[in-house]
Amino acid sequence: MAARPVSRMLQRVLRSSVRSCSSGAPVTQHHHGEPSRTAAEGLSRRRQFLREHGAPFSAFLTDSFGRQHSYLRISLTEKCNLRCQYCMPEEGVPLTPKADLLTTEEILTLARLFVKEGVDKIRLTGGEPLIRPDVVDIVAQLHQLEGLRTIGITTNGINLARLLPQLQKAGLSAINISLDTLVPAKFEFIVRRKGFHKVMEGIYKAIELGYSPVKVNCVVMRGLNEDELLDFVALTEGLPLDVRFIEYMPFDGNRWNFKKLVSYKEMLDTLRQRWPELEKLPEEESSTAKTFKIPGFRGQLSFITSMSEHFCGTCNRLRITADGNLKVCLFGNSEVSLRDHLRAGASEEELLRIVGAAVGRKKRQHAGMFSIAQMKNRPMILIGG
Repeated sequence: MAARPVSRMLQRVLRSSVRSCSSGAPVTQHHHGEPSRTAAEGLSRRRQFLREHGAPFSAFLTDSFGRQHSYLRISLTEKCNLRCQYCMPEEGVPLTPKADLLTTEEILTLARLFVKEGVDKIRLTGGEPLIRPDVVDIVAQLHQLEGLRTIGITTNGINLARLLPQLQKAGLSAINISLDTLVPAKFEFIVRRKGFHKVMEGIYKAIELGYSPVKVNCVVMRGLNEDELLDFVALTEGLPLDVRFIEYMPFDGNRWNFKKLVSYKEMLDTLRQRWPELEKLPEEESSTAKTFKIPGFRGQLSFITSMSEHFCGTCNRLRITADGNLKVCLFGNSEVSLRDHLRAGASEEELLRIVGAAVGRKKRQHAGMFSIAQMKNRPMILIGG
């Protein structure tokens, strides 16, 4: 990432935060009202890390373990036109009243704030982001933000073929498409809706328009689709795809069961039996994926190993939910409402202090898979992935 000068606002707010710490006043509060006992210590550690590394990156987006959060995921909606089993309970979820969701202007205000502080990648998620009527306009306005290098979207692909030409023109630079099976009848069983051919049409439209690689996200569940691993990888022979096999993760309402989990190593063993020449590619910094390629194939394959081999140590991601809550960890249940502070008239400096305090509380790593399964958290559809 290109170096950014430390802004005067950043310097002012840091001084203000340090004064708060030295006077004994709490820098912030948890979303349920408890003062953060380690806020001062965390800010001090972050400032020390930045001094030692000489990195002109926002202290507010740097946690107490030195992780710099340059990647923001923003959920545009809680609604979805599918009902995927691992994402949403069969009975659906209670939706947040529209008045409590972020408006377009609030989304752009927060995006500007984060980009100004060092975020250079934003991914739009949902629900299903492409059912939001103004999604093309949001992409176009994000594209105007100086310093933002990548605008991505994660979609189920149902509306992709129709909207992608407009999205590309607006500035969309990266696409992830969710697809868990190549069997149309099984697709309907998993997502509880029709639409397989529309998703495939979206994938081919993305390739036609020059996106490379087109990332295809496949959540692997034992007894459901682990028998399709070879078929998915075979797609990468002639197509510029990055097929990403995702370990099945526990969220509220998805009836997660350890027995359904197919681990990264088990998947890799299966693929190596068919393609022993499979080679590992170098990992990008802060990447969540372990990436492999079969020599001679156009595309590649990856594994997202959240359960068996977490990647917390290099995590650079923050999430804003559709109702305006900041989540510093996908699997954590701690949230702070940026919406409420925005609507109460908080200044940029006040918002940055709130963000910085939340980032400062981020833990070294998430809990183990069995603890996560017992933890109260949102269903995936209300988080935004």
